[in-house]
Amino acid sequence: MSETIEALKHGNVSALELVHAALRKNEMAEHVFISLLESQALSAARQSMARRQQGETLNAADGIPFAVKDLIDVAGSRTTAGSLTRNELAPVTQDAPVIARLRNAGMIPIGKTNLTEFAYSGLGLNPHYGTPTADFKPLEARAPGGSSSGSAIAVQRGIVCVAIGTDTAGSIRVPAAFNGLTGFKGSSHRYDMSGIHPLAVTFDSLGCFAHSVQDCVTLDRLMRGVSGPSHPSVDLRDVHFVVETQILEDPELQPAVRANFLATLDLLERAGAHLHYRALASVSRTREAIKHLGWLGAIEAWRLLGGIVESPDGLRLDRRVRNRLLVSAALPATIEAELRLLRSELMQKLSEELNGAILLMPTVKHVAPPLAALEADDALFATTNLRTLAYTMIGSFLDMPGLAIPSGVDPQGLPTSVLISALQGRDDDVLGVGIAVELLQKNG
Repeated sequence: MSETIEALKHGNVSALELVHAALRKNEMAEHVFISLLESQALSAARQSMARRQQGETLNAADGIPFAVKDLIDVAGSRTTAGSLTRNELAPVTQDAPVIARLRNAGMIPIGKTNLTEFAYSGLGLNPHYGTPTADFKPLEARAPGGSSSGSAIAVQRGIVCVAIGTDTAGSIRVPAAFNGLTGFKGSSHRYDMSGIHPLAVTFDSLGCFAHSVQDCVTLDRLMRGVSGPSHPSVDLRDVHFVVETQILEDPELQPAVRANFLATLDLLERAGAHLHYRALASVSRTREAIKHLGWLGAIEAWRLLGGIVESPDGLRLDRRVRNRLLVSAALPATIEAELRLLRSELMQKLSEELNGAILLMPTVKHVAPPLAALEADDALFATTNLRTLAYTMIGSFLDMPGLAIPSGVDPQGLPTSVLISALQGRDDDVLGVGIAVELLQKNG
């Protein structure tokens, strides 16, 4: 995004050329978008060019196209949530506030991206609209990660330089990890959530995909309508990190994920950062609660979507999504109350344990798994989905802002990722540390 801003500033590219390029690149990919906003985007690009010629640009990002997860309202388009059950809805007439803010900065929504149906999976498969995949030639197709699959792949394939997604249990952080991208999930109340189809209101959050932390910072500020100087990078010598040792010792952690995570820790240590290795009771108890009591977000998802599952439309749902929702229906109300009390307790415990430090973990235990096997085997899909979301669900349960950044690749060239998280509301600190870590990776 920063390079595109410079190119626009110096007249090396126009908004119209950017939109045409995005549309052309999309023709070479499959299943990335559920709908395109071609005529709307071309018109907006011409208006942006006219403003720039007259010296009246709305923002430095004026004229940059972006992709929007089809869970978020964009005027003139239908919000499908990746489900055929919403195909008869009329196009919405009003942008979600976060989209309106980006438009007010002159940015151009190019289309609505594919996702897991109703955003209810961490793997990104969609049998209705197809499953978008990254360009990992010559490897077999891999799961894109979900639920914000199309937004991630739109950036990975270079259709757009930035995209908007949502994250309830890992839906930005997982696709970012699988596809070698930077993905930022804000605290649950960082952005205005109006005009966004909910899944689990306690955990739903917004965020973005980009190729750099700085681009996430730029987009984050535009999404919030914040002006003034951006949050600067920090001096890593002043930062204390906590490395969760029980996760580091997880036997399911793939060797390349662990090795690249340790290499990142080594870079930080050599840069003078303070690393503290210890187990956190708040993290281990969160993992135990999810394992033995269930996922609070599943209870909320059933409350929202159970009526569809039990209606004639229920048979039109992705069977994997439907099965997960039916499992959620069996969770008793007493469990919900227990989980809410425990969540409040563990968020306070986390505050005491971190004591101002930044939490570091691998984003996902493994690299992107082969797609064909997941499509063919529902049992494999279910176990892989839980394994995929295991670490990101911790941050969601504790409402931690999270920044996934690439940490390297495995022997096949598949990306691995490190997750930078902090206490609820410390989003700017996470982004500032992320800029410093990214710079260290480039220069290290």
